[in-house]
Amino acid sequence: MHHSPSTSYLVMLISFFLASKLLLFPGVEGTIGVNYGTVASNLPPPAQVAHFLVESTIISRVRLFDADSNILKAFAHTGIAVSVTVPNDEIPRLTKLNFAQQWVENNIQPYTPNTNIVRILVGNEVLSTANKLLIGSVVPAMQNLHSALFEASLDRRIQVSTPHSLGIISNSSPPSTAMFRQGYDTYVLKPLLSFLRATNSPLMVNPYPFFGCSLDTLDFALFRPNAGVLDENTGHVYTNMFDAQLDSVFSAMKFLGFDDVEIVIAETGWPSMGDSTQVGVDAKSAAEYNGNLIRHVISGAGTPLMPNRTFETYIFALFNEDLKEGPTCERNFGLFHTNMTPVYDNWILRRTTAAAAANFHPLENLTANLGKSRPLFTKSTPDLQRNVAIMFVNFWRQSS
Repeated sequence: MHHSPSTSYLVMLISFFLASKLLLFPGVEGTIGVNYGTVASNLPPPAQVAHFLVESTIISRVRLFDADSNILKAFAHTGIAVSVTVPNDEIPRLTKLNFAQQWVENNIQPYTPNTNIVRILVGNEVLSTANKLLIGSVVPAMQNLHSALFEASLDRRIQVSTPHSLGIISNSSPPSTAMFRQGYDTYVLKPLLSFLRATNSPLMVNPYPFFGCSLDTLDFALFRPNAGVLDENTGHVYTNMFDAQLDSVFSAMKFLGFDDVEIVIAETGWPSMGDSTQVGVDAKSAAEYNGNLIRHVISGAGTPLMPNRTFETYIFALFNEDLKEGPTCERNFGLFHTNMTPVYDNWILRRTTAAAAANFHPLENLTANLGKSRPLFTKSTPDLQRNVAIMFVNFWRQSS
């Protein structure tokens, strides 16, 4: 499509503004984090990683999948906000207050405040394990950790939460009618949300439009221009799967009376390589998803049901992790190789504003993004996550 000089000039000005907003405003940078996984060979030393993130990227938040002492020491005095994780198998022990106190004493107190630890995550996608002991232990463990933080005068500095896959949603089509899975809604998620509200902590979710994406829904998943999907109950039109997924979570929370609890995106991403049977598994699609995602969550537009807001978002993942099991894509979600060179142009590296503006998408994608905003099961269990994504795909097809 040919654009007039005035239109091209407008695109350049808008691109310049958005690039400046992304790269120069600390408040905006604070919404973008990364998952720092370590299931890989030849990883750089943690101190080198911390220095790289501070000096060369826009990342201001890091999520760890454990509480590794070497990594926590490496992030001292960097200002980067760090979330640590209690591994799933340690959760039952924390139902006893003395163990929770010991965990905080061993894994938090030696490093704060030098290291800016802001959140303890109790497990990851605990409900997806279908392990009754773990599921029944997660809220008591969270309560005890908060009590231990309170006793250490750290409760105002450090939140406690736990990430979920979108498998916690039983019906997500359309987003306005979504509800949590029966049984878990009353006995697990309602007490969990009560705790999060009382402690001013967020519900954390792991949305992955990639899983379950098909050729005819690729544009919808990648934030590309598309016809959109109408939610007939609200009249809202969804132009991307990410918004539909977040609004499904919001609707489920609202149904239980907790629409005031914040939502944080603990994981989302797109692989740069995968198996031949998968769609969109290439560097171009990964760059497109993550680039559009970043612009979307910092734009302040929000989602149809959560307008005029930004979202704290953690991209999965910092590095390609070659020691992971499963399909090829599982080892190729990284923004960077382990030598810290980018896998693709990922909008995470700092650059001059002019160079950033020059690399923005053309008018079609730009205006589409401005017009929008902002799994018991997950990426770690792709078959189950795919089933959840299929509901969004069916929603998209029914409305097309």
